[in-house]
Amino acid sequence: MSKGLRLTEKWMQRALWLVAFAFAAFLIGLGGKIVENLWDVEEQLTLEQFMDPAQVAAVRAEQARAQDRRDAAQLALEQAQQKHEVARANTRSSRETFDNWLATRRATARPDQDPELIERTRALDTLQAAERAALAAVEAQQQVALDASHALERAQARWRQMEGPAYTAWAKASRGKELRVFGYRLALTLPLLVLAGWLFAHKRKGPYWPFAWGFIIFALVAFFFELVPYLPSYGGYVRYIVGIAITVLVGRYAIGSLQRYLARQKETEALPDAERRQTLRYDAALARLGKGVCPGCERPVDLKDTGIDYCPHCGIGLFDRCGGCASRKNAFARFCFSCGTAANTSLAD
Repeated sequence: MSKGLRLTEKWMQRALWLVAFAFAAFLIGLGGKIVENLWDVEEQLTLEQFMDPAQVAAVRAEQARAQDRRDAAQLALEQAQQKHEVARANTRSSRETFDNWLATRRATARPDQDPELIERTRALDTLQAAERAALAAVEAQQQVALDASHALERAQARWRQMEGPAYTAWAKASRGKELRVFGYRLALTLPLLVLAGWLFAHKRKGPYWPFAWGFIIFALVAFFFELVPYLPSYGGYVRYIVGIAITVLVGRYAIGSLQRYLARQKETEALPDAERRQTLRYDAALARLGKGVCPGCERPVDLKDTGIDYCPHCGIGLFDRCGGCASRKNAFARFCFSCGTAANTSLAD
C-alpha cells in the first residue's frame, strides 16, 4: 500500500479489495455452474439411439427370456443337487447299517435270518435306484442350464454385433456434441473476457473499481479455468495449438506494452521538470520514493545520500529547499516537514 495514503484510506482500500474478491467469488461460482450445466443443453446420447429400435426390442426380449430360463434352470439344478445329496446320504447310511448287520449274520450263521437278509438287500437296492434317479435329474437340469446359458450367450453376441456400428456412430455424435457445447461455452466466456479487457482499460481506476476488478478476475477464471478443461483434445494437438496462440497473443501484447511504456518514458523524460511533475500522481510519487526509485524514470536512486538532489538518470528534482525555513525536503511533498509551509507542487491527486 502506498505510504502516501491516509491510515483510514489504507483500510478502506483493503476493504474495497475484499469487496472485489467477494464479488469475483460469487460470479465465479455462478459462472462455474452455468458452464458445467451447458452439457445438459443437448440430449444425452446413448448407444441404443444409433440402433434399429425393432432389433433392440427383439434382442432385449430374447436376452430377458434367456436370462429367465437360465435363472429357473439354475434354481431347479440346485434343488436337484440337494435331492441327490439326500439320496446319497440315505444310501450311504443304509449301506453302513447293512454291512454291520451282514457282519453279525456271518458271525452267528443263523439260517432263520435269511428272509431279513433278502428284505434288507431289496431295501438297499431301492435306495440306490433312488440315488441314480436323483443323479439323472441333476444331469438333466445341468443340460437345461447349459442350454439356457448358450441361448443367453447367443443373445449377447447378437447385441455385441449391433453395438459395433452403433458405437462408431455414437462416438462421432459425441464428438460433435462436445464441439457444439464447447462452442456454447466459448460464446459465453469470450465476450466476458472482452468486456473484462474493456473494464481493465477504462474502469479499473474509476470510482467503482472493486466491481470492475471483481469482474476482471471472474472473466479470467471463467476463460482459463472453466473453459480450458473442456477444450477438445484430439491427441493434444488442439491444446498445444491453442496454448501457442494464447502465448503469442499475450506475448505480443506484453512486448507492445513494454515498447509503448519505454516510448512514453522517453517522451516524458524529455519534458521540462515542471511539465513532468504534472504527469505524476502524488501517491504514486511517494510510493516510488518509498521503494528507493525515482518517481520520474523508476530507476534506483540512493535517496539516503544527502548530496543527491536530482535524479542522475532523468534529471527530475528529488529534493529542494523550503521557501519558508530553507530546510532540505522532499520535492514532491506538499508541505514542509519542518515549518509546514505549503510547497509549490503541481502533482495530481
